[in-house]
Amino acid sequence: MLDFSRFEWLSFDCYGTLIDWETGLLGYLRPLLESKGHALSDAKMLNLYSEFEPRAQGGPYRSYREVLAQVVRDFARELRFSVSAVEANGLAESIRNWQPFADTVPALRRLQSRYKLAVLSNIDEDLFAYTAPKLAVGFDAVVTAQQVHSYKPSFNNFEALLRRFKIPRERLLHVAESLYHDVVPAHALEIATVWVNRRQGKEAAATKLVEAHPDLEVPDIGKLADLAALDDARG
Repeated sequence: MLDFSRFEWLSFDCYGTLIDWETGLLGYLRPLLESKGHALSDAKMLNLYSEFEPRAQGGPYRSYREVLAQVVRDFARELRFSVSAVEANGLAESIRNWQPFADTVPALRRLQSRYKLAVLSNIDEDLFAYTAPKLAVGFDAVVTAQQVHSYKPSFNNFEALLRRFKIPRERLLHVAESLYHDVVPAHALEIATVWVNRRQGKEAAATKLVEAHPDLEVPDIGKLADLAALDDARG
């Protein structure tokens, strides 16, 4: 069990951890593909997405809007249909409609009473602005991919958070759903991690599935808040 008293800061991946991004992705991609004559299973769409997104994030930095537009074009190329610029750009615009998981806001409010909270996200500033009001708490730090011109799993994103906000790495606990983007690099940097395993039996995921060694696994943020409160009561 983690000693929660060690930590001053909790940093969160946003999309997939706090925001239900797979529902958001499928909510845009499913009707688009069906309109082009392709009725793929959710699992197939997510598996393709997990291939296309990292590839689009490789090479020189480009905005997440551009990454998501490339992902849509990759679906079109893979399935052999054409997309307009509006259709390619629509996936990023759909982020304004993506919603938090039911446990997110109550848990963040509980955790904020004890910790400083940060967001560390592979996102653009204007896209996160769609999401921030839905999270209903004021974060003490926000580091986006656009700010640092790199995407997790790059160490650069984590190091920027530590450096900018003068956080000793032993005082930071990073909380995320993606093993590939978050748990593996944070572990390599000797930052403690919580894996929010929201998959729970799902057959596919929108991120690469890799082996990782989180310090704690929970099914949702609500359980994390419960464990932190229990630890506090014991202390």
